[in-house]
Amino acid sequence: MIILGLTGSIGMGKSTTAKLFAEAGVPVYDADATVHELYEGEAVPAIEAAFPGTTVDGKIDRARLSAQVVHDPAAIKRLEQIVHPMLGASRQKFLDDAERSGAPVVVVDVPLLYETGGEKRVDAVVVVTTTPENQRQRILARDNMTEEKLDAILARQLPDAEKRRRADFVVDTSHGLDPVRARIRDILDQTAKMPQRRT
Repeated sequence: MIILGLTGSIGMGKSTTAKLFAEAGVPVYDADATVHELYEGEAVPAIEAAFPGTTVDGKIDRARLSAQVVHDPAAIKRLEQIVHPMLGASRQKFLDDAERSGAPVVVVDVPLLYETGGEKRVDAVVVVTTTPENQRQRILARDNMTEEKLDAILARQLPDAEKRRRADFVVDTSHGLDPVRARIRDILDQTAKMPQRRT
């Protein structure tokens, strides 16, 4: 089974690309969606203990949590130490299930793949990109997003040019969905012939 790591900076179209991989019949593990689930269940007691006042109605309030951690690298580190082991366990379960089902290829969608050394755990990396203008426009159209918040997020992410340089495959989402679908077919054709590379 080949594991593709799917990554890309905020606003590049990674979620859409992940959906199109799923549409092509590929099992997709979504790290962000798993974090959402953890914030509504398993991770709540530990996060509330580390960051008091971040829970509302038994769930982590992302805005309150973000306010406590976004400008504090040490707080981000503490949060990661709580969440990453839980994420690792859920990702392993996904991979075991996919392997048992006989899937030839799976996609692991991880926003901070390079930043967390995740490229060592996959066989090839797919980086999603678009123009800087498209990126800013898409992100600033989101609710509760400001220029300042965007700059703080981008500061934690490896620059797009560096991600593209290190990628095995690049998907450009600047020109609509059809070129992305065609690129995914192309990637799946190539991965069918690939050796496993993960360590």
